Amino acid sequence: MANERFSSVWDAIEDTPEQAENMRLRAELMGKIADRVAEWGETQKVAAERLGITQPRLNDLVNGRINRFSLDALVNLSRPALGGHLHFAFEDDTKEKAMA
Repeated sequence: MANERFSSVWDAIEDTPEQAENMRLRAELMGKIADRVAEWGETQKVAAERLGITQPRLNDLVNGRINRFSLDALVNLSRPALGGHLHFAFEDDTKEKAMA
């Protein structure tokens, strides 16, 4: 059996490139929100109230239970957690494939 190489763990475990990309985005956003919550230095109860969610839901977030959050849910949490607005950039990888 040949060893396969993947650009990310999500490419290895998800069925389609689209699902892998969704998981990559969710993981990145979830990590940024969890980092910001940790910076607040508040109890989970207070931080959850600040985000407008329950404490068990916040616990899921800070413990990385990614399957319990859709990308939409994380986008909705990003404004109270991160402030400002999100910016997504699309990177065209067709050039990289053409060069390979």
